[in-house]
Amino acid sequence: MTSESSASPLIFGGAQSPRAALPVLPPLALYIHIPWCVRKCPYCDFNSHTANPVLPEEEYVDALLADLDQDLHAVHGRELSSIFFGGGTPSLFSAEALGRLLKGVEQRIPFASDIEITLEANPGTFEQDKFVAYRKLGINRLSIGIQSFQQEKLEALGRIHNGDEAVRAAGMARQAGFDNFNLDLMHGLPNQSLDDALADLRTAIALKPTHLSWYQLTLEPNTVFWNQPPTLPEDDTLWDIQEAGQALLAEHGYAQYEVSAYALPGRPARHNLNYWSFGDFIGIGAGAHGKLSHPDGRIIRTWKTRLPKDYLNPAKSFKAGEKALTNDEMPFEFLMNALRLTGGVESRLYPERTGMTLDSLAEGRRDAEQSGLLQVEPSRLVATERGQLFLNDLLQKFLT
Repeated sequence: MTSESSASPLIFGGAQSPRAALPVLPPLALYIHIPWCVRKCPYCDFNSHTANPVLPEEEYVDALLADLDQDLHAVHGRELSSIFFGGGTPSLFSAEALGRLLKGVEQRIPFASDIEITLEANPGTFEQDKFVAYRKLGINRLSIGIQSFQQEKLEALGRIHNGDEAVRAAGMARQAGFDNFNLDLMHGLPNQSLDDALADLRTAIALKPTHLSWYQLTLEPNTVFWNQPPTLPEDDTLWDIQEAGQALLAEHGYAQYEVSAYALPGRPARHNLNYWSFGDFIGIGAGAHGKLSHPDGRIIRTWKTRLPKDYLNPAKSFKAGEKALTNDEMPFEFLMNALRLTGGVESRLYPERTGMTLDSLAEGRRDAEQSGLLQVEPSRLVATERGQLFLNDLLQKFLT
């Protein structure tokens, strides 16, 4: 979420305006990182590590709560609108461990009455009794990492489940009481055809999830696939998959509200919407990132110690670093999230969330509109269809 700052300052298009205090702070969320997996997938660049036979659940929950304690001074008087357990594979943890953690969090920060609590889970770790227990804890949304239902593709991706287990996982989620769940699905897989990709989508749609994350496989540095690239579909095939898949999802009532997110009416992921609209989030756990706004206008990004062994070492600090966003960085920081939303955001959200005036966007905004990348709509900041396809080019308009 945060990269190292350049040696030279970045200058953004438009007049530079002073930053005002924030009269109203944005919604607050909590991200909890569980860094262990059964096996590291060859495409994965997340902070995940192969688990030992016995996980240090008790020690890690203690560390998470101690980590949270160090961030409490920045969120006094606020409540949590959402919690997201990401990983890694959070469903490796027992319901007892997650229950103790949630109880400890609620003792420190009040929960909103309609809080959304999401747990990432992999089909290979599904156990019916465990998921019934998760639901009883108040976890009310699952994000199930399917990626594909086809055995050849799953083996190429290094997944530990098969297609039948993926289908059963969705059924078990419903039986456990989860009426709100996401299926995570990839396209552009090694040697994947258009028919292969649409077959995966049709299988997923038949399981009736409330939400689908459907995104193209990319080769990321520091992964096995980066060093040993598989044979991926040609660009023409990738384009055909994208167009046909979006049409199929729309036909079945899944509206695209973000670059790779599709939801039934009223079911977008509230945690992710908060992130993309420049809301606040505390990040706890090995390698977790956070972003917190302060009434005086300061906006601080934080990141935590990455390696689990260091995170669990009482002699080391949980926090690996922090950075206050400057006025020059603010337009890009805001827009790289907000413009991922297909409907964009209301223009007024920019001064409300950043303390900057809209004048600080003026030059870049005019250039983007004239290039056909940003809609000419004074009341909203929203990319055109072309701008969604060339989002990096659009964001460059706010860098000079």
